[in-house]
Amino acid sequence: MAIGYLTIQARTAHDALPLSGASIRIMDAQGASVYELTTDENGETRTVPLETLDKSFSLSPYYSGIPYTNYSVLARASGFNSLYVSDIPIYDGERAVLPISVIPMLERQRTPIQAEIYVGAPAVSLAGPRTQEGPSGSPYVLRQVVIPDPITVHLGPPSASAANVQVSFPDYVKNVASSEIYPTWPESALTANIYAIITFALNRIYTEWYRSRSYGFDITNSPAYDQYFVYGRPIYDSISKIVDNIFDEYVRRQGQLAPYFTSFCNGTTATCSGLSQWGTVTLAQQGLAPLDILRSYYPKDIEIAQTDIKTGILSSYPGSSLKIGSTGLDVQTIQTWLSRIRKNYPAIPVITDPDGQFQESTQAAVVKFQNVFNLTPDGIVGKSTWYKISQIYTAVARLSELDSEGSSLGIGTVPPSSMLRQGSRGQDVITLQYLLNVAAEYYPGIPAPAQDGIFGSGTQQSVITFQRIMQLNPDGIVGPLTWQALYDVYLGADQNVPSPSPTPDTIQYVVKAGDSLWLIARKYGTTVEAIQKQNNLTGDLIRIGQVLTIPVSEPPSYIEYTVKAGDSLWRIANQYNTTVQALMSLNGLTSDLLMIGQVLKVPVAQS
Repeated sequence: MAIGYLTIQARTAHDALPLSGASIRIMDAQGASVYELTTDENGETRTVPLETLDKSFSLSPYYSGIPYTNYSVLARASGFNSLYVSDIPIYDGERAVLPISVIPMLERQRTPIQAEIYVGAPAVSLAGPRTQEGPSGSPYVLRQVVIPDPITVHLGPPSASAANVQVSFPDYVKNVASSEIYPTWPESALTANIYAIITFALNRIYTEWYRSRSYGFDITNSPAYDQYFVYGRPIYDSISKIVDNIFDEYVRRQGQLAPYFTSFCNGTTATCSGLSQWGTVTLAQQGLAPLDILRSYYPKDIEIAQTDIKTGILSSYPGSSLKIGSTGLDVQTIQTWLSRIRKNYPAIPVITDPDGQFQESTQAAVVKFQNVFNLTPDGIVGKSTWYKISQIYTAVARLSELDSEGSSLGIGTVPPSSMLRQGSRGQDVITLQYLLNVAAEYYPGIPAPAQDGIFGSGTQQSVITFQRIMQLNPDGIVGPLTWQALYDVYLGADQNVPSPSPTPDTIQYVVKAGDSLWLIARKYGTTVEAIQKQNNLTGDLIRIGQVLTIPVSEPPSYIEYTVKAGDSLWRIANQYNTTVQALMSLNGLTSDLLMIGQVLKVPVAQS
């Protein structure tokens, strides 16, 4: 028997919080337990080997069986509903990374409910027809090719009453590729197929194929109409690495801007005028490069283009990689984002380099982040690492912002008695919109409405989706039952979702030139002996780049504050009983100019 691998990652709130101590059971096709695992501080299990079939079976279109072995996973975490993921394909030599996104129990819920996800066979092995319709002869709508981040996916055929989910575009492409084809195929074949998948999706966005038809989504998960997407499925390393390099590249004809309509089918049980998925394997085995494979099915004048226009990103990728020796505002931005993410993922080492200077501790933090989020751990901030850091920073900052908003709004434990519907306005509508935003953090199908105090169509759609999930009458009217369900979600999350520790007992410190144990101990208010004991050191010798675990006993001298619209240094100073000069000094500011999303250190008065 051959061997494949599986890693499970348990997280919640769009990956903003890892769930440590979650119980994971891996079972074979007969239901027998193969492994009992527990997640670590990053919400991750160790990678385990699993028996499967030889890789050669997945390289032949004539093999009639399934060229892999199926396993199932049951995940349980205290205070959360459990999740059962069945029929997970494990392939020879491939690591599958299974994301476990669990939902906190409701405030009055006594026992967990078990949700289920079925993964099953990839589309290339299915016999169903593919009738992908493209924009031939229809006008293009957008002026630019845009990466939608997130992309909204409808979990069913276009007219079906099904949920919509929002995922980052790179994660969407990885999911589709893992759902469409075998990850064991030659790299050239995988790359050609992934280009077709990316371009197909961008064509749907560019032409507003569904939006122009008054649908509230960008694309469906139906292989008959679009391309296969299985929400909550595992992603394979071979696919993930390719997507990280090319997720913002697409196929177009020379002299044109529009993404080409890259239709495709398996080429065996279903034939089409576009790309043959199995045919790409044969061509790759003959030595053809990805573009040559694509030109075998699409016009000969197609080329690979790149777009740097992305929605939903805090700051655009600077265009060149950041690494040891890089300096400037882009480096400072990454350092700021990683420092905030570290509160939720304390395994990321503390950055001690000067602001804006990419040195050893910044590199160590980047490497750890890349390891945690399944990126190539090279310590270089390329486009995939930049956008993943941006995505996770947005998630953790948003969750923190929601926590503070709940206190400032005075949500309490008793729902309002008002009856709200489209057209309503006022404070209770703001409360409603806040509670819907909280629910959207944990229930992926709920769109988060703007918190403007106006009950418009967006708020109504959020209410209807929430009501359906809670098995209430989806009338879009917020009465006693809907209010109570919203509060059950809000209070349940408050009780069951763990809060990241703002002051961990230890920090990870990267040794730099000129350091000694005495200097490090003095900087962090500890002793040389304590550092030696924590790191099993028998002497004082340390080396540049070495990562030390430092025990921390002193209270923090500052807190971190994320700048919001309307903020100024004067307003923040008044709010935290400090001075503008103190803020400028602590943050190395030379002017009072602030940016939304910027993280400031705010001094804390020591008692």
